[in-house]
Amino acid sequence: MTHLPWLNPANTLFPSPSLALDEPNGLLALGGDLSPERILAAYHQGIFPWFNPGDPILWWSPSPRTVIYPHKLHISKSLRKTLNKGTYHVTFDHCFSDVMRACAAPREYADGTWISEEIIAGYSALHKRGFAHSVEVWQQQGAENKLVGGLYGMALGRVFFGESMFSRADNASKVGFAHLVQQLLAWDFQLIDCQVANDHLFSLGATEIPREIFQQHLIDFVKIPPNYPANWSNLSPVNENWSTERPI
Repeated sequence: MTHLPWLNPANTLFPSPSLALDEPNGLLALGGDLSPERILAAYHQGIFPWFNPGDPILWWSPSPRTVIYPHKLHISKSLRKTLNKGTYHVTFDHCFSDVMRACAAPREYADGTWISEEIIAGYSALHKRGFAHSVEVWQQQGAENKLVGGLYGMALGRVFFGESMFSRADNASKVGFAHLVQQLLAWDFQLIDCQVANDHLFSLGATEIPREIFQQHLIDFVKIPPNYPANWSNLSPVNENWSTERPI
């Protein structure tokens, strides 16, 4: 049985991602905490926490890594139709906690998610510091403007680290993601980290790259000084001609 290192609570050091296990893919270390300092140290090295509530914190760096290059965002015909209809209204950083809790809610295909109160507290602290951000998708339903989709993640340098998304209406989360990508392109972001693969991400243009290439991307892009505000709540979605076909 492979021995996994326990993180030292006295510092925020991590083992090299190259030491991550092949099975389960990417498991690197356990323990520590979810302080903003430790999470930031982890993300700078391409490491993220993922564990079941009640279990020790597990830290991962899988290979291959699922990413989306912003300029290669794929917008399907059905998504383009939804975007052109203007069915939804998109905001940024208006209700970070609500988005996280919606992402944590049980899904049709699962009883719950890995997003525990501990995770919510850790990323909420990063949101207050201007590192973690949310995208909200709203729909007018009668007299109410209801939150029907969204996502959250971390912005470091020119890399956005996507964490989770949710949808309560057709294509709502994809609409939020499309508007996020347009804003990231306006700020010259080079990469969106999606962590692990699924069909939903592939439908948006995701691809898989080896850990070594992902780590080089982090070296190249994470330390670039931000050219965007710490608080995104005053942003308006970038105007976009959604009728234009996009290459993949």
